[in-house]
Amino acid sequence: MPMSAQDIERMVKAALPDAVIEIIDTAGDNDHYNMTVTSSAFAGLPRIAQHRLVHTALGDSLHSRLHALSITTKIPS
Repeated sequence: MPMSAQDIERMVKAALPDAVIEIIDTAGDNDHYNMTVTSSAFAGLPRIAQHRLVHTALGDSLHSRLHALSITTKIPS
């Protein structure tokens, strides 16, 4: 079952309340997304740790409901 961009955003915001999230449904099928997450929680963390925070926020949905998700993380300037 595909996952909506709104569901993805809700889950990430629950874990990273200050996050600014941009999601693009690249195939128009609620199953292939590019996502950019900007959060102060990423400050001082290596990129892999930043991505782990996002992966943790998505929990099991990352592997069961999403077919393709490209994640870009940023620290607010």
